[in-house]
Amino acid sequence: MLESRPRFRKTMPWLLAGVLLGGLAMPLLAQESTQAMTAAKQVDPYAGQSLELFTVNNLWVMIAAMLVFIMHLGFAMVESGLTRSKNTVNILFKNTMIPCIGLVTFAICGWKIMYPGDAAENWIIPNWFNFGFGISGGLKGDIASNTPLYSGGNYTVWTDFLFQGMFAATAATIVSGAVAERVKLAPFLIFSVLFVAISYPITGSWKWGTGWLDDLGFADFAGSTLVHAVGGTGALMGALILGPRLGKYSKDGAVNPIPGHSMPLATIGVFMLWFGWFGFNGGSELSANPEGVSWVLVTTSLAAAGGAIGCGMMSWIIGGKPDLSMALNGILAGLVGITAGPDTANWIEAITLVGMASGVLCYLSVLFFDRLRIDDPVGAISVHMVCCIYGTLCCGLWGTNGLYGSGETAGGSQLIKQIIGCGSIVLFTAVFTGVVFMILKATTGLRVSEEEEREGLDLGEHDMAAYPDFQQTYIKSYHAREI
Repeated sequence: MLESRPRFRKTMPWLLAGVLLGGLAMPLLAQESTQAMTAAKQVDPYAGQSLELFTVNNLWVMIAAMLVFIMHLGFAMVESGLTRSKNTVNILFKNTMIPCIGLVTFAICGWKIMYPGDAAENWIIPNWFNFGFGISGGLKGDIASNTPLYSGGNYTVWTDFLFQGMFAATAATIVSGAVAERVKLAPFLIFSVLFVAISYPITGSWKWGTGWLDDLGFADFAGSTLVHAVGGTGALMGALILGPRLGKYSKDGAVNPIPGHSMPLATIGVFMLWFGWFGFNGGSELSANPEGVSWVLVTTSLAAAGGAIGCGMMSWIIGGKPDLSMALNGILAGLVGITAGPDTANWIEAITLVGMASGVLCYLSVLFFDRLRIDDPVGAISVHMVCCIYGTLCCGLWGTNGLYGSGETAGGSQLIKQIIGCGSIVLFTAVFTGVVFMILKATTGLRVSEEEEREGLDLGEHDMAAYPDFQQTYIKSYHAREI
């Protein structure tokens, strides 16, 4: 201990000198740090927007994508509930595979076809086909794709892909309901791949990909035409080419109702869809803008309520008894109808001119297609094609269109744009889906045999039963015939 003191005395001056120099250097280091921070601010990785606001906007769009995802469960419940129990496994399998097919195909080529960038200008089919993992070419951590420098600063490219990918699969799900109980599984899945990978993104690029309909001023806020009319048109072509279910129509022209096996499932499904529509329409605001999102949610809900009242009352007045399936489809009709313009309709218009009118139109449309002997087990054509066309035209009939970017008010000019946009998308989709269905019919075959249709697609396609405790007799009978 005593020997260490002289060493300490020798090093003490050097320590004092170090502390003094360090104290003198601190202001210089602080100044350099301030200059570095100033330089970083000049780069401004958040494009003039606060990190907090960017995070909130991005979070809302991600939540909206999750809400759209849960709509696939709603579709599965509606379709299985409104059809017979012997086809439940088949319907659930299709509705399980469709969102999976949709996400994968959208990642492989759908994204680039739908959002081709500058190549979209003046092209009907932009960039033709852009195969490859097309999420803007962005990698994790790419500042250009995953900060507010991307797409106006509201969300990352990955959030954008997830939200749009959930939309893509919805179109094929709509077709599934209209061709239920008689379509072969494998050809339908092939159709779904081609439909979601090619047809849907091409027509989507015309508006959302800044294509020719966007330049024209066509208005479709959340995809009434771009999603639902596309799915509804595919449903119409599929039902036409397949033909009606056995026993649906008599030779004398009478319509024989084929009731679904579970109205509770159908009811749960519709309310799941209504819940998911908060993300479908509310997320299409593409930010967490309090005024915009809240107004869209209000008009969406009021239109759904109006649709149920309109369709339910029509069934009571014309049919003599209130029909639950019609009231449920009325909710969906109101939701589809308002999807084109939930940001511009006022609350009275949302209830009456959009919601109730869509519900009444849905009921009359179901009767019309039955008269034409076009069998649609779940009413998908009436809900998703007829009501979406009406809802899209509503954007040109009343309200203002300023939020769509054109700054024009409703009237003759805007109505013509809506007719052109809706007509072109429906026509393209009808030709594409008609050709695909006809090719599949001529090659793989499209419809199951009469025996399989009578036994049920659950046994013929899957060798399973949704309710085995109640279907053992049918299973034994089926296998006995096979032996």
